[in-house]
Amino acid sequence: MTAYDDAVQRYFAAWNATTAEELVKAVAAAFTESATYTDPLAHVRGHEGLATAISGAHQQFPGSVFQLTGTPDGHHDIVRFSWDLVSTADGSAPAAGSDVITLADDGRIASVSGFLDRVPGA
Repeated sequence: MTAYDDAVQRYFAAWNATTAEELVKAVAAAFTESATYTDPLAHVRGHEGLATAISGAHQQFPGSVFQLTGTPDGHHDIVRFSWDLVSTADGSAPAAGSDVITLADDGRIASVSGFLDRVPGA
């Protein structure tokens, strides 16, 4: 497994955490303390901001999980990948996106630039 794959797996572990305790641990494992996350709907910094953004997504789409689509691609300290948000109830995927992450020296994520490729009602 490459450092890119490892970082992306930890990213999805954070986004798919189901309890507050899991979320805190997964965010700390995946992201640096000062990491930023920016997409069209959010701009947050740090573990607390990330946890709040992730919790908000779970509130908006209860019973859904983020799944990697395709294979992460990277060079230097930059990785890009795509994802679907999939309902565990019926398998529908109401949202999809592509993210670009920058890795810190320790392999954790220092920044995320997210793009929404499909959103509900669009």
